[in-house]
Amino acid sequence: MKDLPLSEITLRKYERPAGLEKRELVRKICLSLGLLQLGDSRDVIVDILLVLIDANKKKEKISSEEVGKRVDKIRKEYSLDVKGIAESNIRRQLKRLIDRMLIERIGNNYHLTEQLELREIFENNIEKFVIPQIIERVKDYLIALEDDVEKDNSQK
Repeated sequence: MKDLPLSEITLRKYERPAGLEKRELVRKICLSLGLLQLGDSRDVIVDILLVLIDANKKKEKISSEEVGKRVDKIRKEYSLDVKGIAESNIRRQLKRLIDRMLIERIGNNYHLTEQLELREIFENNIEKFVIPQIIERVKDYLIALEDDVEKDNSQK
């Protein structure tokens, strides 16, 4: 058996959202879902997700190149460092979002999964699908441990 997880998720709880502007809300979502670590200076994934959320409102499917252009524009609007917006990094971050089942790729274009709202995607894919499977597997290990302990006790 290898120690490679079949699935993993990081969830963090922060204070209730109040008075936050849109980019900061998306940043907190990224932090809450483990897509971003607290103190990360390279937070381009925030802007990528923001671009895809905005595109979703217009039912747009956009290429990684277009994502990069829009991210560059957002980062300049907010006077943020433009490090991390190389095409290769944009594609890598898009893959991370795909792996988390938040976005889909069709051909060379990306969009939020099933063009749903992010809340619905979280509920359908993470809350109802990923988390229960992880909890069940943890329980499998707990039961196996209990069985092993009982077997040890019965052999004494």
